[in-house]
Amino acid sequence: MKKILTILILLTTLVFGSTLTTAQASSHIGENATVCGKVVSGYYASRSNGEPTFLNLDEAYPNQKFTIVIWGDDRDQFNNPETQYNGQKVCITGYIDSYRGTPQIVAESPSQIR
Repeated sequence: MKKILTILILLTTLVFGSTLTTAQASSHIGENATVCGKVVSGYYASRSNGEPTFLNLDEAYPNQKFTIVIWGDDRDQFNNPETQYNGQKVCITGYIDSYRGTPQIVAESPSQIR
């Protein structure tokens, strides 16, 4: 039974990538992975270029550990994400990149967030 469980965990990791904390994400820039943390602040920058929404995980801006970015073109797929996810523990799957030293994943679809 233990062997089967180990195989299932390895297969899940291969298919979906690794699951990381927000603190671990900065060591995985350039990789596809799942990052989990608590949304502690959010902001819809409606007057900024691209109209991004920022969901900050584990610490509020400007000390956030990780950011989920939702661009204005994709925002209609989400239901006011800055309030919908506020206070919730979430996991996001996608490509980890970095902006000004903070790791982030761009969410193009609500299916990336669970």
